[in-house]
Amino acid sequence: MFSRSPDVALFVDGPNVLRTEFDVDLADLRNAAADKGPLRLCRLYLDDNASSGLIQAGEANGFDVRVTSGDVDVKMAVDATAAIFTADIDLLAIASRDTDFKPVVELANEAGIETLAIAPGTHGRSDALRNAAHDAILLGE
Repeated sequence: MFSRSPDVALFVDGPNVLRTEFDVDLADLRNAAADKGPLRLCRLYLDDNASSGLIQAGEANGFDVRVTSGDVDVKMAVDATAAIFTADIDLLAIASRDTDFKPVVELANEAGIETLAIAPGTHGRSDALRNAAHDAILLGE
C-alpha cells in the first residue's frame, strides 16, 4: 500500500495493557509498531498510581511517558485524535483492550490514515477495536 515505510504513531493505554495477567514486555510492544515503519510518536499513558519503576521502564524503552491524574482514556484519545490532524503520520497504532478507542480508529480511517489495533493477547482483545482497524496484532503470538 505504501511506496515507503509509513510513519507510525503508537499510543499505549498503559493501565489496560500493562497488567500482570498479560505479561506484556514494553520492548515487544514498541517493536510491534516499529515493524510497520519508523515511529514518529511513541507514547505510553499511565495513571498517577504508576510506579516510578514503570515510568522509568517506559522511558528506557523509548516511550514518551504521559502520566495523568484524570482518566487515561480521555487524555490518550484526545492526543491520538490531535495526531491524526497534526502529526503527519501514515499509520495510527492503538495498544489497548478498550473499545473506547474505536471512534479514534474510525476517525483515522476516515482521514485516510491506516490503523493498527494492538492487543495484549487473545483474552485481552477488543473485537470492536480489532474490527474497526485495518490490521491487528496480538502480542505474545
